Amino acid sequence: MTSTTTSPAPVADALHLPRDVQDLLFREARTANTFSDEPVSDEQLQAIYDLVKWAPTSMNTQPLRALVIRGAEGRRRLLPHMSEGNRAKTESAPVTVVLAADTDFHENLPKTFPHKPEAKNFFTDEAGREGFARLNSLLQIGYFIIGVRAAGLAAGPMTGFDSAGVDAEFFADRKWRSLVVINIGKPGDNPWFDRLPRLDYHEVVETL
Repeated sequence: MTSTTTSPAPVADALHLPRDVQDLLFREARTANTFSDEPVSDEQLQAIYDLVKWAPTSMNTQPLRALVIRGAEGRRRLLPHMSEGNRAKTESAPVTVVLAADTDFHENLPKTFPHKPEAKNFFTDEAGREGFARLNSLLQIGYFIIGVRAAGLAAGPMTGFDSAGVDAEFFADRKWRSLVVINIGKPGDNPWFDRLPRLDYHEVVETL
């Protein structure tokens, strides 16, 4: 099957978003493997978060946490925990963000779920709470990647790293569990691998 980044007009036109916005967020967006030296500002990162924070999570728990790494010292500590194939791109990206699940998310429920503040008592089992935090943080990571694209930036998400090592290095004093490391910036030289095929609607969707 030949892959394509364009959708037939009737399919694309069924969406409310203009075609160019669809392309920006999905069809033309790619995972970047090299980055230019153009900086990514704190204002851009805040704008990304302030957009994607509105996306849904179970019981509005919002367990995703982010560690932004810019300086040489942070990179020195992070790079040994990245897989060999991810080190060079991480070293050269203007910003790297470690996205993690906060397994103590339930402490915020009186604020985020105010109509039922006692809901924090539903999460007394630590193992169950961690699974819940991971699931909902992964949802938020998907939203975060779309937010990066909405800012006109490229995201390079990676799961090739030693998560236990990252947690010990950066989160030893808190209950954050790293899930994905994302490089963010403007694409550099030869940033893309070849586009890989996507499954067709009828290969994925069943209707009863």
